[in-house]
Amino acid sequence: MSPSILMILISSLATGTIITMTSHHWLMAWIGLEMNTLAIIPIISTMHNPRSTEAATKYFLTQAAASAMILFASMLNAWQTGTWDIINLTYEPAHILLTMALAMKLGLAPMHFWLPEVLQGSTLTTALIITTWQKLAPMSLIYITLNNLSTTTLILLGLLSSIIGGWGGLNQAQTRKIMAFSSIAHLGWMITISSIMPNIMILNLMIYLIMTTALFYSLILSKSKTIQDTTATWALSPTLTTMMMILLLSLGGLPPLTGFMPKWLILEGLVTQNLAPAATIMAMSALLSLFFYLRLTYTTTLTLSPNTTQTKLKWRFKPNHLTLLMGASSTISIFLLPMTPLMLL
Repeated sequence: MSPSILMILISSLATGTIITMTSHHWLMAWIGLEMNTLAIIPIISTMHNPRSTEAATKYFLTQAAASAMILFASMLNAWQTGTWDIINLTYEPAHILLTMALAMKLGLAPMHFWLPEVLQGSTLTTALIITTWQKLAPMSLIYITLNNLSTTTLILLGLLSSIIGGWGGLNQAQTRKIMAFSSIAHLGWMITISSIMPNIMILNLMIYLIMTTALFYSLILSKSKTIQDTTATWALSPTLTTMMMILLLSLGGLPPLTGFMPKWLILEGLVTQNLAPAATIMAMSALLSLFFYLRLTYTTTLTLSPNTTQTKLKWRFKPNHLTLLMGASSTISIFLLPMTPLMLL
């Protein structure tokens, strides 16, 4: 793909998200989502193989269906209330339909089936865009319409997503599919707390974006597409191996690291609202996710692929802009926990 076309697609992606985030009218929000979808499809299919074409088709069909549902929900609401304002979503069938449509856009369970397949057919860089940037527009719509959405529906979607995100990742050998199920589980945590404490949802989203970006950078630098590939990371760079280990543990939510902060605050919020059963289910589902993160950690740091004495010569790889970005995002992903009290002031 030529740089000029790529630049147009990337700027369309950015513009689409910004239009959706800043709009007050349902049609403008829908236009932003459509721009997003149409800009990412050529990026997914750049590989020109049947797998990427299939991924682009699956992505297009699910996103188009979800966009149609959003348009239908907004039309129903406009018919009943006489207004196209996003914040005046008061008609009940419309807001249930909207919740389902946004869940499909995000890849929340039970509308999650497209996400692992699409990521598996994409490159690691495209997978990074789909799991981070593409979540911003639907999440902003959820944040804007929170006061009118059903709390019970959101909590049920969140619980189901966190369980399926943990369960689905257990038997995966492909790092992109593992990251897809990790994304589903993290989004489940965000949606569960969204209607109770929206500020914690935003904090969780920010931390999720930083941690996922850092881990994808590690996978891109080490060219790890399967769990077996991660065993060769140590020969490439011992520093990268150590960073990957700590990042994976942080994504799993282990206490001294940043990833523990959102989980701790969400569980605390649920218990405060007398939702202890939901908090228990969430905590148990986090153990499922932790298992596959620990398995990746084990293969990355504690196993060595068959190698010769020459393998160690790979240590001195040239640093580039990815290394710098990964360093910054990794640092935030690891050391942010002591800042928690400042964020809650």
